[in-house]
Amino acid sequence: MTTTPHSAALAYFATPGPLTDLSAHAARVRDLPDAPADLCRVVQGLVVHPFLAHLYGLEPTALRHDELEIRAAAAMLDRMLALDSRPLDEPRPPERRFVGNCRHFTVLLCALLRARGVPARARCGFGAYFDPPRFEDHWVCEVWDEARGSWRMVDAQLDARQREALRISFDPLDVPRAQFLVAGDAWQRCRSGREDPQRFGILDLRGLWFVRGNLVRDLAARAKRELLPWDGWGLMVKREESDASELALLDRVAELTQSGEERHAEVLDLQDSEPGLRVPRVIVSFNLGGAKIDLGPGVAN
Repeated sequence: MTTTPHSAALAYFATPGPLTDLSAHAARVRDLPDAPADLCRVVQGLVVHPFLAHLYGLEPTALRHDELEIRAAAAMLDRMLALDSRPLDEPRPPERRFVGNCRHFTVLLCALLRARGVPARARCGFGAYFDPPRFEDHWVCEVWDEARGSWRMVDAQLDARQREALRISFDPLDVPRAQFLVAGDAWQRCRSGREDPQRFGILDLRGLWFVRGNLVRDLAARAKRELLPWDGWGLMVKREESDASELALLDRVAELTQSGEERHAEVLDLQDSEPGLRVPRVIVSFNLGGAKIDLGPGVAN
C-alpha cells in the first residue's frame, strides 16, 4: 500500500512518544476497554483536578500537589498504582486519585489510545466553558474518527459531576471547535483583533504572551512532546511583546498547527529547526519559580 502524507501522519500519532509510552505497564493497559468513551471513564476514575477537588469532597490541603509535576504517562501510572494497586478500570476513591490537571487527563487518554494503535494527539489551547466569556488555559485530546475522516476533540476531564457543575450542554466526546480553541486559532483571533488577548489565560495570568506560550506548547505536542502547562523554553521565557520577526514565526506556527495532515512533515520540521520553538533538554518551570528542569534523555529535540 502506498504511503501518503495523510497516512504517514496518522501512523505517527498512533504510536507513543517519549511521554506517552506505556510499555512498562503493557499488561495492565491491555486489559482496559478500547472505546474512547470507556477509556475516558477509566481516566476519570484515576485522576482528580485540584481546582475541582471540592466537587469530590476533597479539601485543597489534602491534595498531593507534587503529582502535578509528573510529566510522563508511565510515571503517572506508577504513582496511581502505588496509591491503589487494583486494576486500572476500578475507580479510585477521590482521596486515592492522582492529582492532575487537564493536561494529565489528556495525556493519559492519549497514551492509552496510542497503546491501542489509535491515532490520538494532545492539543493545548483554551476552553470557553469554564468561565465565560473568558477562554481558560486548557488541554483536550484529538482522536481520529475514521468514519468521519476527521479529528474529534475529546475532553477526558469532564465527568458527570463537572458537566453538571459547569452546565456543559455539548458531548465531551465531540467538543465543538467554538468551545475549545486550539492555541493557533486563539492566536489568530487575537492578532486580527477579533478577540481581546486579556480574555485568554488562567487566574490573573492573561494576555498575548500567554497565548504565545500555549502556541509553542501546542506545536511541541504535535511533535509528541506534551509538556506541562507551566513548562517554559525558547520564546516562552519572556513576557515582553514579540518583535516583528517573532510575530511572523508565530503566525506561521498558528497556521501550520491548524493545517491538514498533508503538512505534517512541515509541522515537525518547524518544531525541530527553530531554536525558539524546539524543546531543549533543560527547561524552566514557572510553577516552581523558574527552576531549571532537566528533562533527561529522549524528550528534547
